[in-house]
Amino acid sequence: MSEPEVLPDADLLRYSRHLLLDDIGVEGQRRILQSRALIIGAGGLGSPAAMYLACSGVGNITIVDDDTVDLTNLQRQIMHSTASLGKAKVLSAQNTLAQLNPAVQVRALQTRADAQLLQSLVLQADVVLDCSDNFQTRQAINAACVQQRIPLVSGAAIGMDGQIAVYDLRDDKAPCYACVFAPDAPPEEARCATMGVLAPLVGVIGAMQALEALKLLAHTGTSLNGCLLMLDARNMEWTRMRVQKNPACAVCGTKH
Repeated sequence: MSEPEVLPDADLLRYSRHLLLDDIGVEGQRRILQSRALIIGAGGLGSPAAMYLACSGVGNITIVDDDTVDLTNLQRQIMHSTASLGKAKVLSAQNTLAQLNPAVQVRALQTRADAQLLQSLVLQADVVLDCSDNFQTRQAINAACVQQRIPLVSGAAIGMDGQIAVYDLRDDKAPCYACVFAPDAPPEEARCATMGVLAPLVGVIGAMQALEALKLLAHTGTSLNGCLLMLDARNMEWTRMRVQKNPACAVCGTKH
């Protein structure tokens, strides 16, 4: 039986606080280092999610966003700075993540995440983080994750309300995003540009997306699969809701 691979000294130092955790340790950190994460959206949610994944050593991170950095973004999108104004968000993100952890390979795609692109990108990922801000994209991400059976960590925040869920169809009994939010019944679009959002709220939800992604990658803990966790930041109250698989779901159901 071969000896377990030892991490390089630089990694032993950089990730020492992970290595001290029984839930992570050397084996869990090695899984993280060898993993591939796909992040859709480099804004308020994508910023803390990507930064924590990079700091934690996720080996390959692909970030997809077609937008450029605007002055209004800087109130909450902490991956970008005043010097990034006018630049592509994914290139600003790539620069920030390289400074945080140069060992992480970051792929920046300045394009809209349509269904065709998502099918190929999701296939290359171990976990997908939906940090987008519109219903159509969320449904396309979910459809690709269901087809490829890749776990999806979904987050959203608007005003003073946030939510996070995990949809992991490797469990046949688990629901998908479309089981909870039907594709043919889109909610009224609510965006930060018109509704506003409290800056730290996206940080809370984005950081939790990174946390759930790392648990999945390291094979540790119990994920939010099958749960929708909602935060009322105004009163700092959390609500945990169990969500069920819909047999008639148009995306993952067995009766459609």
